[in-house]
Amino acid sequence: MASCGQANIKETLFPMSQYDELLGKFEAYGRSAEGTKSTALMQHIAERLHEAMTRYNWVGFYSMEAPAFDALVLGPYSGSFMPTLRIPLDRGLCGAAATSGKTVVVNNVAADPRYMGSDLVKSNIVVPIFANVKKDVMKKRVVAELCIESYFADAFTAPEQRFIESCAALVGRCIEKEGFASAENESTPH
Repeated sequence: MASCGQANIKETLFPMSQYDELLGKFEAYGRSAEGTKSTALMQHIAERLHEAMTRYNWVGFYSMEAPAFDALVLGPYSGSFMPTLRIPLDRGLCGAAATSGKTVVVNNVAADPRYMGSDLVKSNIVVPIFANVKKDVMKKRVVAELCIESYFADAFTAPEQRFIESCAALVGRCIEKEGFASAENESTPH
């Protein structure tokens, strides 16, 4: 059974905190039998972040739409409003993060014309999730994103960004291990 692995928490730049505690719990869940599927881990992270971080009013994941990889489709989420179901890569903050491969943090979405969500939202962070799902291919690609929206302006500090990026990296490792296990199962004679 593939487990999602453990991040090197010593590499993080923020002190022991609620972030470290939550990340440790996510890692433990990822190592459990229940959390070895990436969708289960995503749902767990979305629910726990929405519950534990009072300013995170919507937490969700988008996955790249196969086979064209030209849009993001809604995955597991938790929050107080209905999200966009499908986002073309040339639209919105999610599209910007996916095409650039970089985290997008906007602490005043009213000032950013790329934002296309609810008028209630004041801040948004989108973190691309990278994985390599084929052992013979060395380049990782954006396979999903973690998106968090807040009804509060200036919600995402630098330490929060690093924490959210760590959560995304954990999901990426889980997707990668899941992809490797799937590829090995397909190549095993039955």
